[in-house]
Amino acid sequence: MSLQNIVSMLGIEDPVELDKLFEEAYETKLKYVGNKVYLRGLIEFSNICDKNCYYCGIRRDSSSVNRYEMSKQEAVEEGLWAFKNRYGSVVIQAGERTDRTFISTITEIIKELREKSDGWLGITLSLGEQERETYEEWFATGAHRYLLRVETTNKELYKKCHPQSQSFEKRVEALNILKETGYQVGTGVMIGLPGQTLEDLANDILFFKEFDIDMIGMGPYIVHSDTPFSKIRNLNKPEDNLVLGLKMIAATRLTLKDVNIASTTALQTLAPDGREMGLKAGANVIMPNVTETKYREFYSLYNDKPNTDENAETARVSLEKSIETIGETIGYEEWGDSPHFFKRTNA
Repeated sequence: MSLQNIVSMLGIEDPVELDKLFEEAYETKLKYVGNKVYLRGLIEFSNICDKNCYYCGIRRDSSSVNRYEMSKQEAVEEGLWAFKNRYGSVVIQAGERTDRTFISTITEIIKELREKSDGWLGITLSLGEQERETYEEWFATGAHRYLLRVETTNKELYKKCHPQSQSFEKRVEALNILKETGYQVGTGVMIGLPGQTLEDLANDILFFKEFDIDMIGMGPYIVHSDTPFSKIRNLNKPEDNLVLGLKMIAATRLTLKDVNIASTTALQTLAPDGREMGLKAGANVIMPNVTETKYREFYSLYNDKPNTDENAETARVSLEKSIETIGETIGYEEWGDSPHFFKRTNA
């Protein structure tokens, strides 16, 4: 896929041609990763964050956020709920922190989840930039996948999205360290950022390919009202970002073929069946929220986050039905690792 090939795919507007794009991406998914959907139970451990990204609802300087951190036992119980309900894996997600107390707590949670599931529960982390020693500690304890989104590979746009203390180069360096440590490495971008072009998004996909990424987590940009970015006018319409998000999934599947691609909650925010639409466009991973409902509304990265009051059991039943309706099956009790990882490492 050349840059122009990808730009052309992302620029499709004709409904018939768009359907063809999604059909081709879906067939590619079936060929390279199958029709199984892998579930990652999402544990939103804490919304305390040291970063100050201009688009994020839990950014450090936001004064309207009710900050929280779960107890270790709460996080473990949520992970074990996912395990008992046959989810193959969990994702531990939190605001970015590098203090020793936080690092040690995550280590203890990983260790206990591995022990109490007899090593059967897969563990993905999404905890931001850390020192090499921290990544190594978590990997040695039992985490095996790590998602660190770059948000955009356009360096000038990255600067507009972040304060000077945060750099694109450091983000990429962290991805390199994760790969060297042995993780299955994931990254992703926001789709429809102010000032973002189709060429930017196409270059994002080429970055995924050139960096040999194993898994992708990306979604449409949605405004949070208590951020500097909320003051920007002339943003894309939400429905346009939804379609663009689906086209990004399809174009990424056609370009990278054997990676894992998540159908994210942001898609569901813009359409009730957004995650299912993502699966039909080429995604093969869904991350159902298993966080206790008392915390969910406070982990608000953007406005109108769905299912903040829906308990994990209700969400599981609903999700099972919707996945079956579109002809997919759930990979219960499977880690659902990225085939690309094994090709990359010859593991």
